[in-house]
Amino acid sequence: MARQPRFTIPGIPQHIIQRGNNREPCFYTEEDYLRYKSNLLDAAKKNQAIIHAYVLMSNHVHLLVTPQHAHSITHMMQDLGRKYVRYINHTYKRTGTLWEGRFKASLVDSDAYLLTCMRYIELNPVRANMVVHPGEYSWSSYTCNATGKMDSLIQPHPLYTALDKEPKQCQFAYRELFRTHLASDQIHAIRDALNQQLVLGRDDFKDKIEEMTQRQTRPKPLGRHRVEEGGTSYYLI
Repeated sequence: MARQPRFTIPGIPQHIIQRGNNREPCFYTEEDYLRYKSNLLDAAKKNQAIIHAYVLMSNHVHLLVTPQHAHSITHMMQDLGRKYVRYINHTYKRTGTLWEGRFKASLVDSDAYLLTCMRYIELNPVRANMVVHPGEYSWSSYTCNATGKMDSLIQPHPLYTALDKEPKQCQFAYRELFRTHLASDQIHAIRDALNQQLVLGRDDFKDKIEEMTQRQTRPKPLGRHRVEEGGTSYYLI
């Protein structure tokens, strides 16, 4: 069966996840994280993809990226994969795949979910009980978005800069968002959209994307299976 193409619309952000093969590490030392960031920056610039948030966990990565062209993200991830996997295999004298198949991505309704998705990404180390506060984790975009620390990977999304005209106040407003936990329904919505590679957003946004792409943006309803038993037919739902 042919693989379903990803939703890719220039100018609309995507939440991306890529996991290490068999959930094994894809980073071992500080140098590996730095090399990945360098390779990602080169690939993003080359393919005109704008990165708004990221977190590099030991065995997976999350990125929030706005593509400028239809193939920006696919080509960015391909270029990144070739360089980084070659580096890891050479450094650690290993062979074979590093990543668990293709990366997954979901289209993000900016007005409703962009800042929520940024928080979800940057709170990953907290949910994993690696740190108490996202600012304690070295390999995410939090300190850039929340405190203004220079990070060449990050280009602010217009909705982020709209938090306030002054950069310091914008950073303060962003930090304030982290005073409350993400609601469980928000976390489930983000995960469901990402795992099924669908669309994260409101119904009117999903309707718009369906009209643009002629593709379904919502999970398919559960199938019905007909069962024959004792001369009686019924359906399992």
